[in-house]
Amino acid sequence: MKVQIKFTLMSAALAVFALPVVAQSTSASGSANAPTVRQRAENQQDRIAQGVKSGELTPAEASNLETKEGAINEETRDMRQANDGHLTAADKAKINQQQNQLSKQIYQDKHNAATQNTNPTSEIGKRSENQQDRIAQGVKSGELSAGQAAHLEKNEAKINKEVRNDRAANGGKLTPQERAQINRQQNRMSRQIAQAKHSGRR
Repeated sequence: MKVQIKFTLMSAALAVFALPVVAQSTSASGSANAPTVRQRAENQQDRIAQGVKSGELTPAEASNLETKEGAINEETRDMRQANDGHLTAADKAKINQQQNQLSKQIYQDKHNAATQNTNPTSEIGKRSENQQDRIAQGVKSGELSAGQAAHLEKNEAKINKEVRNDRAANGGKLTPQERAQINRQQNRMSRQIAQAKHSGRR
């Protein structure tokens, strides 16, 4: 009986001493479940895609965010190439800092007053909404790179600005000629989206 009690006490003592070692091994790597640089980039893309889909991000905001995401991705690729396909601890820290800044901007842009109408009534508005949905789906699926999405969103923002200016100049309406012009631009936009999504770039 005494032997059993001693054995139990020794096991408990060893477990107590082992706890700091386990904690140190987990904290040394930052966190057992800490996302990788690639996972963080994918998470940012998902958040942007969701914001585009929900209308929380306008095309201009999405273009700006995608441009910054593309720059971070390019820098990450350059860092990997300089280190035989790996990122150094300093590289990871720098990229994480940039992703932190981008994360804050995504949050701010999604919660500001600027929004995109997700329930338009006009034909032009419905086409614009459809283009936004296609871009969001491409970003979410990985068919569109950050650079491609930025380019498409920039073009979409230009079309939207032209529509607003035309409406402002005509008492809130578009003339038949203006509608025809916008439809031609949206046709080109549609082809650009299809080409970009099937280009093989990720």
